[in-house]
Amino acid sequence: MAYNIDRYNNTPLTTIQDGTIDQTTDLKLVGKNYAGYGEIQNENFVFLLENFNGGNPPPKAVSGQIWFDNSNSKLKFYDGSQWRTTGGAEVSGTSPSGLALGDFWWDTNNEQLYALGSSGFVLIGPQDAGDGITQMQSKTVLDTSAVSRSIIVATINDEVIFAISGTEFTLSSESAITGFTDIRQGVTLKGSQSSNGVTSTADRFWGTAKSAEGLVIDGAFVTASDFVTTGSASFTNQTNFATDDGITVGVSADGRFKVENGQDVVLANDIGANLIFRAKDGATNKDVIELRPGQVLPGLSTRTPEAAQTVDLGTTALKFRNIYASGKLFGTAEKAEYLTVSGLGDVGGSISANAGTLAIRTSVDETINGQNITAGSLKANFFVGVGTQAQYADLAEKYSTQEELPAGTAVAVCGHPDHEIEPAKVSDICIGVVSTDPGLMMNSQADGQYIALKGRVPVRVKGPVTKGQPVYAWEDGVCSTIETTSMVGVALDSNDSEEEKLVECVLKV
Repeated sequence: MAYNIDRYNNTPLTTIQDGTIDQTTDLKLVGKNYAGYGEIQNENFVFLLENFNGGNPPPKAVSGQIWFDNSNSKLKFYDGSQWRTTGGAEVSGTSPSGLALGDFWWDTNNEQLYALGSSGFVLIGPQDAGDGITQMQSKTVLDTSAVSRSIIVATINDEVIFAISGTEFTLSSESAITGFTDIRQGVTLKGSQSSNGVTSTADRFWGTAKSAEGLVIDGAFVTASDFVTTGSASFTNQTNFATDDGITVGVSADGRFKVENGQDVVLANDIGANLIFRAKDGATNKDVIELRPGQVLPGLSTRTPEAAQTVDLGTTALKFRNIYASGKLFGTAEKAEYLTVSGLGDVGGSISANAGTLAIRTSVDETINGQNITAGSLKANFFVGVGTQAQYADLAEKYSTQEELPAGTAVAVCGHPDHEIEPAKVSDICIGVVSTDPGLMMNSQADGQYIALKGRVPVRVKGPVTKGQPVYAWEDGVCSTIETTSMVGVALDSNDSEEEKLVECVLKV
């Protein structure tokens, strides 16, 4: 009698006839009454013991099989489509396919290690940019007294841009670095070799410094002690900075910058009527703010236009960044990033069913869980309230099937352990029909197809049918007007065709 061989998951693998050897897999499977089976079985044990040790992969692998690749000294397993390394990294000159999230790949072309992330391979190291070295490097160099010094250099494409040192010294010729002679305590830019630290190259520090010992003006270094300060300098025929009288500008001393009441800073026009803030727009000077008697700067109090709707804040090209107010803003906003909701704070909008967001209608048609969602729909996880309408006509629930069943198929409960329903036949008790557009979808997160349980749905019917005539489960999920013990529904349409077609019916299951 032949052996039926199943895999561990109970799926059939092969059938071995009596007195034969089956070679479906890399192990020889012995049939009943085969002479000389001992050598074959012992060899099978050896193959398993050494994990099919060899330079070439086993040609008849099954998923889960292990192979020791002795050409690379790697233990590998077959995942159903390819051999994968069990430990270490995949080694190749191109990115391998079929890896799982977190797997490593050693790029032999660039001598770099990658890890597979959710969006592709992520470089772990070593870092690389351009044709040369680009990184921060620790170096040991010699000074002119042959003393070893530890420094850090910032290298971009093999060019040192700046050096960091804890002491000041002069580099020896044995440790020459292009653009550097003296390494100073702190940070030294390339080309900063003059005694006053002026950089001869285009290399610069960009950003804000908390303090400085001086500035370079027109190529000359000026120490901080040479700068004008409020405590020591005064202008010809003008009041000293150190007094509240401040300074004046203009032939007639029109403008004044001063302090009043010991604490109020004033920018004043002491002669004319207006105070103008002006900026250049390209080649044209434009007034940004013009204050007249009785007006003050915006934000400090109020500013009233000469006529209604004659003052703009910013333009379409030159916008303000943030506007803060403790009161209300009256008018129409073109758009808003958030809305303030009582008890929830600032809440943004979303076209997805995200918690803590305002529901916004979808912008495009899409398909979710087999359902067509048209643009302009609202998405939510749950609706709490009263529904008065449904777009479609039937009540449906998901049930698992062995394969995707056509719409309109009558179904019954089956005895198979891996799925719940199958196409109904004459002797079955029909529980419903595969739905096309469910009106109410129950058990939506489950696997399977929506089965209409109540309502009106298209039903697969073979042979003529008259409106008002009952239809019954007949064969392979197709119904007929021939009376059986399994009534499915009542036809709502008439159709004279002898062929199978979809007939809308009211369900009576």
